[in-house]
Amino acid sequence: MPKCLYCQQDNPPGEPECRNCGMPLPMLADSAGERRQRRFLWFCIGLTVFCAAMILWLPRSIA
Repeated sequence: MPKCLYCQQDNPPGEPECRNCGMPLPMLADSAGERRQRRFLWFCIGLTVFCAAMILWLPRSIA
């Protein structure tokens, strides 16, 4: 059930606005956690690829 960001009341799914205060409800509040995890996963993959490319591209020290 989507929760209103203003009055914190639960509302039935599919409602465009809160039944208690009338403010618009967030459209994708239910899947926000999944999107956050997916974004974090892609960030980690990108960081890994970047680090691997820098290891191969940067010159090695001769000592």
